[in-house]
Amino acid sequence: MITNRKELINNILAIIWGPTSDKVYIYVHGKMGCKENAEHFAEIAIEKGYQVISFDLPEHGERKNEDYPIMPWNAVKDLQCISDYAMKQWVSVNLYACSLGVYFSLLAYKDMDIKKALFQCPVLNMERLIFDMMQWFNVTEEQLRVEKEIGTPIGETLSWDYLTYSKEHAVDQWKCQTYILYPSKDNLTPKEVVDEFADKHLVNLSVLDGAEHYFTERRYLEQLELWLRNNI
Repeated sequence: MITNRKELINNILAIIWGPTSDKVYIYVHGKMGCKENAEHFAEIAIEKGYQVISFDLPEHGERKNEDYPIMPWNAVKDLQCISDYAMKQWVSVNLYACSLGVYFSLLAYKDMDIKKALFQCPVLNMERLIFDMMQWFNVTEEQLRVEKEIGTPIGETLSWDYLTYSKEHAVDQWKCQTYILYPSKDNLTPKEVVDEFADKHLVNLSVLDGAEHYFTERRYLEQLELWLRNNI
């Protein structure tokens, strides 16, 4: 068991992993994740001299019962609280984010002095993803505008406010060196979206051939492990 302690940061309960260091990774989990998911990542990061700070996104982990929905404006506010704390506590601040956590990080940290970012199975273009989901379930933009929220068979709720926000807050800048692990069969982020992002920014792209957005097969987990050890 690696050393860790809990810290309350602006009413957000965070875990700080590892012995004192001047370097840290902010760990942003994806949908259905929680702050405790950072443990294995932290084991590797600590070996390389880093600490890790992880926390629950809205409606996740110990925050499931809060009246505080996982909308991008709430997530951005929380991520900025964590980064404000991190910038005061550590000299070198780095970032790991997964899936939806990548999208929130791109919004919250676009102006921040991050040394390095690691993105696993990233959601990079939320507007595109929402329109793709609307197409999957035959929902028109006008329907969504009128109804505001529409449920889908996969348990996701399409939201007019979410779509409007994603249009008004397009990810148009990202300045730090970024390493992306992209599964070739990702159904949430098409390869052309990843390529477009990589062409515009400082990106080292690794493609996990045959993997889907959520991968659990041992061979893919082993490749994830190798990717983390090579890039943290």
